[in-house]
Amino acid sequence: MNIIDNTDEEILEVARRYWDDLIKYSNKGQYGKFVRNFSYDLLLGLNEVEVGKQFSRSELTRSLDTNYDFLGFIRRGEHVTCLFRVRSTKKEGEWLGRMVLGYERGEVKIFAASIF
Repeated sequence: MNIIDNTDEEILEVARRYWDDLIKYSNKGQYGKFVRNFSYDLLLGLNEVEVGKQFSRSELTRSLDTNYDFLGFIRRGEHVTCLFRVRSTKKEGEWLGRMVLGYERGEVKIFAASIF
């Protein structure tokens, strides 16, 4: 299976559900639930101690507004990058949210997620 073969609507349905979960669990500081849809390779490559520290100390990642704007997709190889405009409930301004989706063992998984 290759995710780039899916329609925009099919990808967006999964992307919104996963992005909503990332915001929800980031705001709650629930790291275990935050990473539950990450790919095995992404989890393997994370330094969980460092990521956990950044996760718990970042005002931005603990105050993400649940209202965001979907900006578009970038299809490349076997992955789709989903782009979002994100705001904070505590910090002024806008950020770019990026989430990379692809298939792993027949399931859509998150291969990268970040806010710039």
